[in-house]
Amino acid sequence: MFPRLQEVSPLAIKANPYIAENLFDQWLSLPETNSLVKSLLNNVKGGAPLNVSGTSTGSNAVTSNSLPSMFPAGSTPPLSPRSLSGSPRVMKQRVGPSAFSSPLKLVNEPVKELIPQFFFKNGRPLPNELKERCLFRISQFFYGHADGLQMHEFKPVTKEICKLASFFSTALFRKIDVNGSGIVTREAFVDYWINGNMLTKDTATQIYTLLKQPDFKYLTQDDFKPVLRELLATHPGLEFLHSTPEFQERYAETVIYRIFYYVNRSGDGRLTLRELKHSNLIVAMQHADEEEDINKVLRYFSYEHFYVIYCKFWELDTDHDFLIDKENLIRYGNNALTYRIVDRIFSQVPRKFSSKVEGKMGYEDFVYFILSEEDKSSEPSLEYWFKCIDLDGNGVITRNEMKFFYEEQLHRMECMAQEPVLFEDVLCQMVDMISPQDESYFMLRELKGSKLSGNVFNILFNLNKFMAFETRDPFLIRQERENPNLTELPFKFFMVSMVILCNKLLSSSRVILGEKWSNGINLLIFSNECFEDCQ
Repeated sequence: MFPRLQEVSPLAIKANPYIAENLFDQWLSLPETNSLVKSLLNNVKGGAPLNVSGTSTGSNAVTSNSLPSMFPAGSTPPLSPRSLSGSPRVMKQRVGPSAFSSPLKLVNEPVKELIPQFFFKNGRPLPNELKERCLFRISQFFYGHADGLQMHEFKPVTKEICKLASFFSTALFRKIDVNGSGIVTREAFVDYWINGNMLTKDTATQIYTLLKQPDFKYLTQDDFKPVLRELLATHPGLEFLHSTPEFQERYAETVIYRIFYYVNRSGDGRLTLRELKHSNLIVAMQHADEEEDINKVLRYFSYEHFYVIYCKFWELDTDHDFLIDKENLIRYGNNALTYRIVDRIFSQVPRKFSSKVEGKMGYEDFVYFILSEEDKSSEPSLEYWFKCIDLDGNGVITRNEMKFFYEEQLHRMECMAQEPVLFEDVLCQMVDMISPQDESYFMLRELKGSKLSGNVFNILFNLNKFMAFETRDPFLIRQERENPNLTELPFKFFMVSMVILCNKLLSSSRVILGEKWSNGINLLIFSNECFEDCQ
């Protein structure tokens, strides 16, 4: 037992703090205290845990269970009402020996949290359950074909296993059959589709990987040609074209031009994976594969749409050299366009011509033009015409630029003995349509944000559509605002043009299937439904 110090009242300590210091000095001078302190220091140096209650398990420890007390029995101050678990002193308690035998190192090391891998260069590994199920399905399709599948037998694998449109069958087959043996074995397919992590990729990435050339990071127009050739060879809605190879080629070209017009937003002819993922092309491809009537696939693949585009081009191309000039284009839509806008188109400001002939527009250039002209609600069209009107290329359309193009419209109205509409009046109309931030100019993003922006361009350079807009039926206007899809362009344009072309065919006395039409165009065979709709 340690000797008890002189009893001191707690009130006395509180009134005279120096008394506590004197008592502490007396306590440290006790022999038993010196022995206890030395014992604790030896334990710390030896790596033993520090016992806060004063006991120690070391060999040099004192056998007492308590520190020498400076307080009388029963007069020990009460503990803090806070729980031990919430005490910051307990939470910061040093535990465990230190490698360097230093009390400063006796702290808990932070637990390292293992973050699961989230990036896989070749795609996320396939779960075992899904892999086994897929391998079982593959074995079913390859059952009875120990040597492998030939190209004409591979289409069910493309549709059922890969979930791709059937006209990707040839492209997939050749991607696997790198040696050109004409056979794809089960092992080769599993190695490419399963082990190559193609199964875990989304559909857009799968198609992108199948079509692109090995050294490129984008798709070109040539990459789509094998797919279109197989579509033409296998689709029941295009079977009638088998006897006219020249029109098969034109149809494929038109589809590819339409794809790049809408999907390749950069306009550089290099279609990226990002652009492919942000488009509706994958959905349109699946629709074309499932729909027997190709004309019901309005996006990209409709044969009737191709027919209208091609016939419009052929009518303007009077010498049939597959090139048109300014004088040819000015006749488009019954001379609907102004000379000033045609000059801007041929200055190649909105788009560089693919034609290498100076002052001539090729078929691809015409496809871009007609899609822009007949579908002014699309972003590619708005960008096309914005560049035409923006004379100084500063990114805004000013009043003076709009007035420059409208002057010719005003002159044409006067020549036709129509009541002219002053520029100040149409300017107010256009401002109401677009609601720009600054009424002195229009920005491209403001035009893209308005559903009526196409009318602005019609007012400036297309007289026929401007007059139609001025005399429109108020009931139709309300109907279009409530449901814009009722008159969605360019589908409405293609429908009307198709009826006109059908009527021309039916009224011609020399219309014979497979023979020459009166204007020199090879007659393309329509479906019976088309003729019935036109009559």
